[in-house]
Amino acid sequence: MNTKLLYKFPKTLMNKGSGFLSGYSHTLNPYTGCAFSCSYCYVRQMPVSTFRKQEWGTWVDIKKSAAEVLRKELIREKKKGKVTIFMSSSTDPYQPVEHKEEITRSLLEVMVEIQPDFLFVQTRSPLVRRDIDLLLQLKEKVRVSMTIETDSETIRKWFTPSAPPINARLKTLQILADAGVPTQATIAPILPSSEAFPEKLIGLVDRVCIDDFFMGDGSGGRRTQKLGVSNIYEKIDLNEWYSPDAYKIVYNRFKKMFPEEKIHLSQQGFLPFH
Repeated sequence: MNTKLLYKFPKTLMNKGSGFLSGYSHTLNPYTGCAFSCSYCYVRQMPVSTFRKQEWGTWVDIKKSAAEVLRKELIREKKKGKVTIFMSSSTDPYQPVEHKEEITRSLLEVMVEIQPDFLFVQTRSPLVRRDIDLLLQLKEKVRVSMTIETDSETIRKWFTPSAPPINARLKTLQILADAGVPTQATIAPILPSSEAFPEKLIGLVDRVCIDDFFMGDGSGGRRTQKLGVSNIYEKIDLNEWYSPDAYKIVYNRFKKMFPEEKIHLSQQGFLPFH
């Protein structure tokens, strides 16, 4: 899929944390739009997408001069109190164009200089490994959460054909863990997977977050239903996985391999650490 790239010069960058992310003081999106174009993405149903009148995944706005804006905002917000940041809430901070533009890297450089109390980096891109040098400088104030919805490449290609391969994400988690960067695997939304899924994460993370369409799309699954994701489950004859109870399959499998206190459900798994 070809992605149209546009340069924007935003006056603000940090948004107040609200709703599902109300546990954070702010959210931070280095880009608008997302080239990964996941079929189930709840942002497809949000104003940032619907007002654009272009198919989600076909455009990405690049926020130029973002570092300068963030520096000013961080200084101001830190004077007011605790600053906890979720990056990102409506895009992946490691868009393919990040290789060239380095917007996210420039924001991390600012946050190393003016450190928030906590930074949660949510991504599905192996590119995050490029920034290990900066992430390590944030020490315990950062956690990288890698989205790994399934351990099956066949399933991934049905739901997220433009997203990075599963094995590349697993390898990235290994590299991050070996370097000493705090990590977690985020199985969100859960997609059909094998019984061996938990074993593939042993040694890579000590913390897992499990979420699904019904707990995590902000509307009890109604947004996802409008997207027609259920049609994909019908095509691959796995309707039993599109259910409010399907998460229990994965949860019970992980309980056999991980301590229960290391497995978190939905919003709990995304909260800042104290």
